[in-house]
Amino acid sequence: MADTSIVFGILLAILGVYGFFTTHMEHPTALIPTGVGVILALLGAVARKEAYRKHAMHAAAVVGVLGFLAGAGRFIYALSKGADVTGTAPMSTATMAVLCGVFVALCVKSFIEARRRRKAGEGTPV
Repeated sequence: MADTSIVFGILLAILGVYGFFTTHMEHPTALIPTGVGVILALLGAVARKEAYRKHAMHAAAVVGVLGFLAGAGRFIYALSKGADVTGTAPMSTATMAVLCGVFVALCVKSFIEARRRRKAGEGTPV
């Protein structure tokens, strides 16, 4: 799961840089996905060390949830105001929401599998 966090972090970082340059570097808020991506990638790197894996991946899941809520919230707000959602900024926030949502879903799946493996291991004598 650590590598997954790094991959999603890189994708979000690319998304933010792309959005920043396609808006002619006028809007620094276009780099928000990059910030989220850098944090996910760093947490993924930390999670490669066994001793820190559980905490780092839970923190990455929280960052993913916050990224999803921020992206989805901004996109839904733009939709509710009747704004044009076909531009770079709305598509960037929607893409961030989708990437973060998929990442969180993968995290939850991984957490459930880890718990099942742990419970299965408890029942067998060592």
